[in-house]
Amino acid sequence: MADPVPGSVLARMGASGVCGSDRHVLDGDWKLPLPTVRGHEGAGTVEAIGDGVTDVAVGDHVILSWFYPCRRCTACLSGKSYVCTGSRSEECLLPDGSSPLTLDGERVFPYLTVGSMSEYAVVPEAGAIRIPEEVPFDVASLIGCSVATGGVGLSIIMALRLVGANPIIAVDLSEEKLATARKFGATHTLVPSDGLAEEIAAITGEGAAYAFEAIGRVQTIESLPSLIAAGGKAVIVGLPPEDSPVSIDALALAESGKSLIGSNYGSTVPGRDFPRLAALYLAGRLPVDALISHRIGLDDVNEAFDAMRRGERARSVIVF
Repeated sequence: MADPVPGSVLARMGASGVCGSDRHVLDGDWKLPLPTVRGHEGAGTVEAIGDGVTDVAVGDHVILSWFYPCRRCTACLSGKSYVCTGSRSEECLLPDGSSPLTLDGERVFPYLTVGSMSEYAVVPEAGAIRIPEEVPFDVASLIGCSVATGGVGLSIIMALRLVGANPIIAVDLSEEKLATARKFGATHTLVPSDGLAEEIAAITGEGAAYAFEAIGRVQTIESLPSLIAAGGKAVIVGLPPEDSPVSIDALALAESGKSLIGSNYGSTVPGRDFPRLAALYLAGRLPVDALISHRIGLDDVNEAFDAMRRGERARSVIVF
């Protein structure tokens, strides 16, 4: 690992989440540069800074952002850094086009310019967000992706409960996961069926005001419009494999005034929102720690991915 270049930060990792996005790349669903160090959901301590860095200092506790903003494009300047057009995160490169990692002289790519499944990471200054030291690293790592993104259905339920939504309906094939959803604030739980839209309408009166798809499955994305009321919003949070077209009845969608929208990084502005989420956790209003079902060592990561493929566990977190 190279020393931090100007504008970048070296962090010693405290924890890294094991996320479905990592599994997508491992399983060949998404194509990104290889070879790669996995992990994009991390938190740790700043060990060194490159020239020109002013946002953080050595010793700060930070959450790493997997989509660092360039801070210069139109999207960033309009407060929409989650659709930044100048970031090189998806190239797995620092802003200057370099990677801090090599193996036997050959370039290695930190996944989404994080690579948190490693003891250290070099990230852009804009991708290291300072948080209070009171926030445990395992909790902080999840704030960096699964909480901010809503990439875990339980995170969406926590957020809905936080803003006072009612009813909150969780849908899953696993009775175990539905039981967990009730603990997080779901008022009703349902198992998918051909009559799901009618069951939801029976609970809500005419369909949901909002529906969220969190697993990235084409069939469930296609079902979203049928679950919402006229004028409602269906939100795609889960990311399907590449080249996965979805069939939607456009006429029915337009006539009913329904909206189908994508959610990238939960429309999060990391520098603004990570500290907010951390503060909500410290205030006892966002129980992020309850998402963690397994704390593991780095050597156990493949077992965690296998459990994910079987639909087991809530969230596994590597604790260094």
